[in-house]
Amino acid sequence: MIWRPITATFFFPVGPGTGFLYLVNLYFLYQYSTRLETGAFDGRPADYLFMLLFNWACIVITGLAMDMQLLMIPLIMSVLYVWAQLNRDMIVSFWFGTRFKACYLPWVILGFNYIIGGSVINELIGNLVGHLYFFLMFRYPMDLGGRNFLSTPQFLYRWLPSRRGGVSGFGVPPASMRRAADQNGGGGRHNWGQGFRLGDQ
Repeated sequence: MIWRPITATFFFPVGPGTGFLYLVNLYFLYQYSTRLETGAFDGRPADYLFMLLFNWACIVITGLAMDMQLLMIPLIMSVLYVWAQLNRDMIVSFWFGTRFKACYLPWVILGFNYIIGGSVINELIGNLVGHLYFFLMFRYPMDLGGRNFLSTPQFLYRWLPSRRGGVSGFGVPPASMRRAADQNGGGGRHNWGQGFRLGDQ
């Protein structure tokens, strides 16, 4: 079925034995996806969407090869892994006040989910896919001077233009408005004329 990869990504069987694991992963999704969107990918929604699509495609291929039923946890873990590598030296806190560098967080969560869920396959696949994206997009071309194998398609930039200078990418004002603003000194001020002082005839 063509829609099966999509439903497998968004569906999670919530029950007495999986409810807590589901809530924990939703927290991770909100927390670290938000940090990526407002941090490394701030003002670049097309690049962030491309990361999600690339990770999702890799997870779908892996899921087909390994006959996996659910793909939500691997996708969440891949997002968390990318954030952890981009902020690898940041000190993060985990359960019971433990503190360590962010680069270790995906593996700590893998161990934690093994304790409460009994399986690490989903978390391991998510970490490996996140590492693949991070290596091809950042590590190999920037740190090792290699070829850039990944780049965001231009049609995504057309759909989701980047934001620059704190202004959302909704185009630019017409040329006539820009010329009028330049003649009036900019800043959107209107030329109200010279005026008269009180008492003048």
